[in-house]
Amino acid sequence: MRDRFVEQRLPPPDQLPEFRFDLPELRYPERLNAAAELLAGGQPDALAFVNAHGRWTYRDLDDFSGRIARLLVDEDGLVPGNRVFLRGPNCYTMVAAWLGVLKAGGIAVATMSLLRAGEMATVIDRAQISHAIVDSRFIGDFRDAQDQTHAIKHVVRYDGDYGKGELETRTAGLDPLPPADTGRDDPALIAFTSGTTGIPKGCVQFHRDVLAPCDSFARHLVGMKPGDIALTSAPLAFTFGLGAGVLFPLRAGAACATVEQPSPQAMLEAIATFGVTHLGTAPTAYKAMLSQPGLDAALKSLRYCLSAGEHLPEATWQAWRDRTGIAITDGIGSTELMHIFVSAAGDDIRPGATGKAVPGYEAAVLDDDGQPVAEGVGRLAIKGPTGCRYLDDPRQADYVSDGWNITGDTYRRDADGYYWYLARSDDMIVSSGYNIGAPEVENALLAHPAVAECAVVGAPCAERGQKVKAFIVLADFAEPSEELAQKLQDFVKDRIAPYKYPRAIEFVDALPKTATGKLRRMDLRTPD
Repeated sequence: MRDRFVEQRLPPPDQLPEFRFDLPELRYPERLNAAAELLAGGQPDALAFVNAHGRWTYRDLDDFSGRIARLLVDEDGLVPGNRVFLRGPNCYTMVAAWLGVLKAGGIAVATMSLLRAGEMATVIDRAQISHAIVDSRFIGDFRDAQDQTHAIKHVVRYDGDYGKGELETRTAGLDPLPPADTGRDDPALIAFTSGTTGIPKGCVQFHRDVLAPCDSFARHLVGMKPGDIALTSAPLAFTFGLGAGVLFPLRAGAACATVEQPSPQAMLEAIATFGVTHLGTAPTAYKAMLSQPGLDAALKSLRYCLSAGEHLPEATWQAWRDRTGIAITDGIGSTELMHIFVSAAGDDIRPGATGKAVPGYEAAVLDDDGQPVAEGVGRLAIKGPTGCRYLDDPRQADYVSDGWNITGDTYRRDADGYYWYLARSDDMIVSSGYNIGAPEVENALLAHPAVAECAVVGAPCAERGQKVKAFIVLADFAEPSEELAQKLQDFVKDRIAPYKYPRAIEFVDALPKTATGKLRRMDLRTPD
């Protein structure tokens, strides 16, 4: 028996991108379980995981994830293809659960713990999720989402990494389940990303897609080895965080470190405490860490830094290099393509440029006619071993054109094949590494009775790269004030994930519009 819900909702063949497997290491066998492959990367007694709660070997991680798989299949009735909702901060138990889902033949749907009930309900409904593994500290909003959807029938709670939750108790006496006999083209995960419409898009990745970033980008530009320890600030629900913090180290036989509240100071403390060698975070975090007192202690072990999630300013790159001696590896990736596809490391870095196409990928900039140009400005387009497969979503046709994945970024390609970021091609706001859809914030604001009209844009911000700024036309009964602005910010925080709230609010008499009534966002982005 197999649940084919996801397979039946994949894009038709004529809407799929062209997949390329030019490197020998990307030609995977037909039968493949990504979890088993990842756990085979390290020796059984080698360190696989470390955080403030303990240290775990590859044997420990293999055993625990196998027992979680046994629980899902034998006691909670999971069949291959069922979707499993995961909620909680980065920790050992979350990673074991993610691996356990894949071992059971399920499809992992990891989510950020910041999401509110309505946002979770949308994900649960769109993916028709049947099972959930949730950190007990984040169960409240999840229960509200569960009540809204009535889809999830089996819920298991765990207690962070304290080892005393329901998941730990129920799996304690179980024998590990051998990894399911999955195919390389069986769905392994759905990563939901918020688009410019504010409606989440489910990006389906197969078992081979989980390994492809390890065997392309990480193998050629990161170069981890046994004994290394990786840390990321990004949630594992983001494929950037999943790759940099879990997939890359496990594939290389290295170890994963986690910190639940990854502030710049907390990350520096974790680097020094656990001997982290590889760090992946956003440019704003690197800038913030330069002024933190723990930087010198962290540099005793740190030797590789990766930046993604937003454009890395040349000034930040240079300041970090001058202070630490480490040249940050920049890169651009997307949830649709699983991970990074344009980057440069070491002596190949050109400060300010994102880099070249990662081995295994082909990159181009397309002109207005959709044709690649050897040199110049256009829409960034990618082909490679991974590509966009939206779950039952008409926006597939917007992302894929003539076999190319169209990322939504405008780039300049120079004569040497380096790619230089210019701007987002749509209305996505990228703030501190988070992608925020302007319409989603607008919808939250419009639910307040004092708001008659509003428009949200990304405004330049030295600290965050961009900040969310809202222009608001008030209802007749309301008067502009700092107090009202604060109330509107709090209102948005209660309706959607707090990081999306407008950090700047400007009250205006009217919004700029075209003759046909369409909002002119560009006018709002242009200073007076």
